[in-house]
Amino acid sequence: MSQSVTPQQVLEVLRPVQDPELQRSLVELNMIRRVQIEAGRVSFNLVLTTPACPLRQFIEEDCRQAVLALPGIEQVEIVTTAETPQQKSLPQRQGVPGVRNIVAIASGKGGVGKSTVAVNVAVALAQTGARVGLLDADIYGPNDPIMLGVSQQRLVVADSPQGEVLTPAENHGVKLVSMAFLVTPTQPIIWRGPMLNGVIRQFLYQVQWGELDYLLVDLPPGTGDAQLTLAQAVPMAGAVIVTTPQTVSVADARRGLEMFRQLGVPVLGVVENMSYFIPPDAPDKRYAIFGTGGGTQLAKSLGVPLLGQIPLELPVRVGGDVGTPVVVSEPELASAVALRELAGRVAARVSVLALTAD
Repeated sequence: MSQSVTPQQVLEVLRPVQDPELQRSLVELNMIRRVQIEAGRVSFNLVLTTPACPLRQFIEEDCRQAVLALPGIEQVEIVTTAETPQQKSLPQRQGVPGVRNIVAIASGKGGVGKSTVAVNVAVALAQTGARVGLLDADIYGPNDPIMLGVSQQRLVVADSPQGEVLTPAENHGVKLVSMAFLVTPTQPIIWRGPMLNGVIRQFLYQVQWGELDYLLVDLPPGTGDAQLTLAQAVPMAGAVIVTTPQTVSVADARRGLEMFRQLGVPVLGVVENMSYFIPPDAPDKRYAIFGTGGGTQLAKSLGVPLLGQIPLELPVRVGGDVGTPVVVSEPELASAVALRELAGRVAARVSVLALTAD
């Protein structure tokens, strides 16, 4: 009986299956391709909107069960791939060639673990197969090379018809540029705004990024020149706001979030970092060192998603110091699991905004 089943029938039974984030049919989104039928077996390609799709297994299972309901079909083979959507262009903003989505990782104040979140999310995205770059835009305090384990590297500078071109450092599947590569470890950066503006634009447009699904930009804390330069220079997929639960951090995070809204940059959501401390000698205990609920309240009051709550564990700090992010060094740790889930949610939000933009 399977010989009577046609590719069109397969598409029809798959039509009710929806992408959980987009809430639209996989068939209508052209995510089901190359349907083939042979001797009771159906095979097709499932093309997701990001390699980091957090609901991949659920989508595959829904597809499998739908097709198995067809008469005579006993086996379903699904080849899952991904095509990350391109962020929409904006007037008076120049995109970075080859880069599909630019995402800012920002905070209202320092000390909330923004760079730790940025580095681990970048590596977690790369672990899923995404092509990822990280731009360390904290010009005055560049720490990402240490956290990514490339602090001893230097950027390769080459001449091109367009001027000097930089080749980024790379580790754990992530390409990185940072001011730390261009100065000595103890050299302070004493610049006014126009010079900072120039180097950020150089890192955007004069770096051989290649083809990237995501370029994360680790911004300095606050609402200053770096944020303004980035928002005015490139079309951005969105911004992620990092805070801790405590009141002073939430107050500054609110200002940072409102800044991006005023600049016309979508806010992907809020991350509550250091939500609670898990002691290494008592992993079942939780200590709310910085209070509770701040990130949840901020997200709810401003109508944006709470993307994740990341616990504080000693290996997170150790991983940042030795250049092996916790998602690599101890992937089963609670903080590592939370950071990987955060990466999936950020990727999902980027896809939703890209595919639903006017």
